[in-house]
Amino acid sequence: MSAPGTSGPVGPSGSPGSSGSSGSSGTAATGDSGPQIAEIVARHTIDVPGFPREGIVFKDLSPLFADGPAFRQVTDAIVASWPAGFDVVVGIEARGFLVAAAVAYATGAGVVPVRKAGKLPRETHSASYDLEYGSATLEVHADAFFTGQRVLVVDDVLATGGTAAATLELVERAGGSVIGLTVLLELSFLSGRMRLAGRPVHALLTV
Repeated sequence: MSAPGTSGPVGPSGSPGSSGSSGSSGTAATGDSGPQIAEIVARHTIDVPGFPREGIVFKDLSPLFADGPAFRQVTDAIVASWPAGFDVVVGIEARGFLVAAAVAYATGAGVVPVRKAGKLPRETHSASYDLEYGSATLEVHADAFFTGQRVLVVDDVLATGGTAAATLELVERAGGSVIGLTVLLELSFLSGRMRLAGRPVHALLTV
């Protein structure tokens, strides 16, 4: 998810900023589930400069996952944002796995991982996408879905949209019907939502 920024370095799950909470600027947090949920995500996000390499500011959502009541509120907000329901939740490696498992448990849905190349043991579909420093490949089991199953895709951060676009393509090639994408944090200045034009996207916090 690393990508060049317009007002400072960004990186995998990163955005311009300095060390500390993303919600510490004094600006009201905004997101598609309303300001209260956006503020929860913001207060539990820490900027880590220089990780995993110099020039990167990493968005660490570990405090959100570690705070049981906050993580429950976020999970409930994701479920509430898709009232028509879904059959399967897809989590994108790696932090998307945590969100997907929680949402699937809360709704009684199944959960399917989309993994980096070479991590799944059986026949897979694969999709590659460009990063600013190279390329990456994601895979899903070829038999992960029954034809027409309603699939919600979740991840931690939407940056340039490359990872999300590749994942949505994989789900559909494997027979799933994508109802939308939910992310905890959207980096709006990287225009990932525009890359996914025509797809329903729900971000709990947009910066």
